[in-house]
Amino acid sequence: YFGQTLVTQVQNGNVPQSRIDDLATRILASWYYLGQDSGYPAVNFDSWSSSSSANQHVNVQGDHKTLIRKIAAASTVLLKNSKNLLPFNRPSSLAIIGSHAAPNPSGINSCSDRGCNTGVLAQGWGSGTAEYPYLSDPTSAIRTQATSDGTSITTSTSDTDTTAAANAARGKSAAIVFVTADSGEEYITVEGNKGDRNDLNLWHNGNSLISAVAAVNPNTVVVVQTVGQVLMEAWVDHPNVTSIVWSGLSGQEAGNALVDILYGVVNPSGRLPYTIAKSASDYPASISSASSIPYSEGLLVDYRWFDAKNIAPRYEFGFGLSYTTFSYASLSVSGSIGTGSTPSGPGTSVSSYLHDKVITVSFTLTNTGSRAGTEIAQLYISPPSSAGSPPYLLKGFESVYLAAGATTTVTIQLSRFDFSIWSSAQQKFVVPGGTHGITVGPSSRIRSLTGSLVV
Repeated sequence: YFGQTLVTQVQNGNVPQSRIDDLATRILASWYYLGQDSGYPAVNFDSWSSSSSANQHVNVQGDHKTLIRKIAAASTVLLKNSKNLLPFNRPSSLAIIGSHAAPNPSGINSCSDRGCNTGVLAQGWGSGTAEYPYLSDPTSAIRTQATSDGTSITTSTSDTDTTAAANAARGKSAAIVFVTADSGEEYITVEGNKGDRNDLNLWHNGNSLISAVAAVNPNTVVVVQTVGQVLMEAWVDHPNVTSIVWSGLSGQEAGNALVDILYGVVNPSGRLPYTIAKSASDYPASISSASSIPYSEGLLVDYRWFDAKNIAPRYEFGFGLSYTTFSYASLSVSGSIGTGSTPSGPGTSVSSYLHDKVITVSFTLTNTGSRAGTEIAQLYISPPSSAGSPPYLLKGFESVYLAAGATTTVTIQLSRFDFSIWSSAQQKFVVPGGTHGITVGPSSRIRSLTGSLVV
């Protein structure tokens, strides 16, 4: 619809010039609103042409790599750690299995707009990607740590040679298997996937690779580099799959950040931003190539669907483990919705009446384990049945760092907007009368504390 197609439509008179002016005005309005017309450096690059005379190649990286590594580790989700295998403590030997533990042998930027799934997967593909200044791969990062620890390393880089994988894993203190699923923008097709994935399966023989390693090594760690949910039922309950580390897409510090998690330099605190189902059919929408797809689930998106339909997920929205443990206690709900009415009309969705904080929810959080760590406490509300809303709605969360044995009071404030629904009849947001449930816990399904607010 855009690009040259839009130019042609304007030239043909099918799209008026005034519409183009309107589009440009909306872009420039935000530019001026954020003050980017004053005190900002002049434009010094052309993203469409590396040879443009506008490109000054200004190095703005600074110490960004430190923050990138921190973010990558903080977003890593520990899904399983059944034998407390992790964090590693100077293991005598490790096997590193799979091609995605190593960099792309053709070069980290060899695929235009990252349009391939070769080597460590740290970005998806498409126009929003960036050139890597470098890429820390897991194999190199683990080798560096292993040298310090005196750990011997064995690798098998083939995804299809499961015999070689099993031989490499056999007899080692632990085996780490790297698997992926990739996607991107529609203008690039990768291994038959035109933008979106064709299914929710692991790529590159992932299920078989994991099964082959788990068959011979009782301490199998699976590292999943992925753009989104994948089906895990083929191996998730295997007794030898002791740990599952959900790396997602970790960027240029992928390897170093993974080592921080595997060796306990960083206590994992990442939480799933989506639900991982046991079956593709458990999701309300399915993969389709149709030009028109009805989304009949309405507000029941992701965890809301699973809650409303009472479907047990494999791993729920907001789930994530830690190397320590936390307990919740002493829930308190104070304040009131008060009197008054939400204004109606354009722009009223940002009115102060809606967004003033009027309800305070507080509780105590204790680190009951032996390690310092970060807990992501989550608050959900359950509107009265008359609202016709999903049964649980995430309305707040706090990232809380606690030393071992420490306790703190956590406070989350809520606005009228948090309790509101849109009334088509009144053309404004309204707070439904009745009892609104309030739950607090470490995930959408673990409801450690419950309370309520009567409106």
